[in-house]
Amino acid sequence: MHMNVQTEMPTIDLAAVKARQQATWSSGDYAIVGTTLQIVGEMLCEAVDLRSNQMVLDVAAGNGNATLAAARRFADVVSTDYVAALLERGRERAAAEHLPVTFQEADAEKLPFADASFDVVLSTFGVMFTADQQQAANELRRVCRIGGKIGLASWTPEGFIGQLFKTIGKYVPPAPGVKSPALWGTEAHLGALFGPQATLDARRRHFNFRYRSREHFLEIFRTYYGPVLKAFGAIDPVKQQLLAADMFSLMDQFNIARDGTLVIPSEYLEAVITRRG
Repeated sequence: MHMNVQTEMPTIDLAAVKARQQATWSSGDYAIVGTTLQIVGEMLCEAVDLRSNQMVLDVAAGNGNATLAAARRFADVVSTDYVAALLERGRERAAAEHLPVTFQEADAEKLPFADASFDVVLSTFGVMFTADQQQAANELRRVCRIGGKIGLASWTPEGFIGQLFKTIGKYVPPAPGVKSPALWGTEAHLGALFGPQATLDARRRHFNFRYRSREHFLEIFRTYYGPVLKAFGAIDPVKQQLLAADMFSLMDQFNIARDGTLVIPSEYLEAVITRRG
């Protein structure tokens, strides 16, 4: 007698996952880390061949790296994030540089904009952290006009930050059924998310984390970078020491500096998606 056994996928409470993620990114101060990543936003604006007459949306903008890069190129920019405090840091930076930018609180999975209202939609290490990846991709595509471009910078699974998330996952496992953010750093996953009505042009690049030492990197990330701060807060002191040791060994594996400082090339995927339909 044959029994039909069906394995059921765990039901994911996306609302709970999103609430936890929002709390994570609201903790610490991502801007302290975010500001070091400015060059990625600059390069992404070049990759999409940004023009001064374009309407640009920066999604999950954090403290505004891609936002500022686009505004420096005289585009008309709207900067969004679901963490108000990070938008405030972006606002301060734009004011300091006398750059006109519209800042608006918004969730990447439910953008408050009309269909096809932007020429270019950008996200640097932002939208990759959404709970519902397909919904986020659908929203990026929806607000981008046909012929417009979606520019994304996402950490790859193999790169340093991808491996850092894997290391954290050994101590604080992700919610069951939730897809890894680092999947956005693979061409196959982006192809699946955006579908046949989009043309994907992607290249792997490296961002160099430059810190005084591995202890300095750990101190900054443990104090200011939400995912690391929350991971350490969720485990007991013995496991905290083990996680710190694992992070040090990961840094040693990737560090190319030989003068006592830290220089870690971290791989990311720079993707330009052109909406065709």
